[in-house]
Amino acid sequence: MDAPRPSAAPPVALCLGGMDPSAGAGILRDTLALAALGCQAMAVPLAETLQNGLSCVRIEPPGMDPVLRIEALAPHLLGAWGVKVGLCALEPGAFRRLCATLRLLAPPIRIWDPILAPSAGAGLHNGADLRRMASDLLPMGGWVVCPNRGEAAAFAGLPPEAIRTAPVEALVTPWLEAGAAAVWLKGGHAEGDLVQDLWCTPQGHLPLESSPRLPGERRGTGCLLSATWLGYRLLGHGAEAAAWQAARRLRAQWPLAFAPGGTGRLMFAPEPRSAEAP
Repeated sequence: MDAPRPSAAPPVALCLGGMDPSAGAGILRDTLALAALGCQAMAVPLAETLQNGLSCVRIEPPGMDPVLRIEALAPHLLGAWGVKVGLCALEPGAFRRLCATLRLLAPPIRIWDPILAPSAGAGLHNGADLRRMASDLLPMGGWVVCPNRGEAAAFAGLPPEAIRTAPVEALVTPWLEAGAAAVWLKGGHAEGDLVQDLWCTPQGHLPLESSPRLPGERRGTGCLLSATWLGYRLLGHGAEAAAWQAARRLRAQWPLAFAPGGTGRLMFAPEPRSAEAP
């Protein structure tokens, strides 16, 4: 006997980013976060990594053309769907092809997590790389960009010490001038005992809900935040509300972090089955 079908199809989220085999970050973390919100996550790697909970030691382009994989998924990308772009190791020409494909598919909801490098280990990009990617991706319009202060400083061509001291205008204006519809500037790398995110558009800057800085570090916080934002948007929440709800969800999951096998940096645990839907 066939299993009962849901009364309505879940929204589809297309996750494009790095393959972290440990699932602490990257597209595996994205799919876990989106599934917990009731979304159907589909994933195409833009980078392959040799990585575990200790560090990332190698990053390479994916073995199969991601555009072909996305084109194969195109029949599923209709109605309420959205895309997240994360870690990308594609050569410039391949990235432009990817952007052209996304332009044709026209995802209604779009977020870019502009990753410079995994949190520990091998680096990948610099500010010039992010600016090149932005010149191909952002002109299609509608993109929310969610950098941390380090990524924003690199994009703006500021020195590393500007991560904690640069004014907001210096960190977000370059993204808006490049074509971002909104910049969700994450506050975790700023100074102080409170974490304050900002939602920035050409019309101004909106402070989001502040919260006490939580102890310790977690792997994949950026992936979890941006994927959760996409999930809440697909469930019908507004853009700014989805950002602070994603931050609340991250704080609720913070104490559940663990190290598989008892080693490496802590990653977010799967949510308990008894957890209520949002």
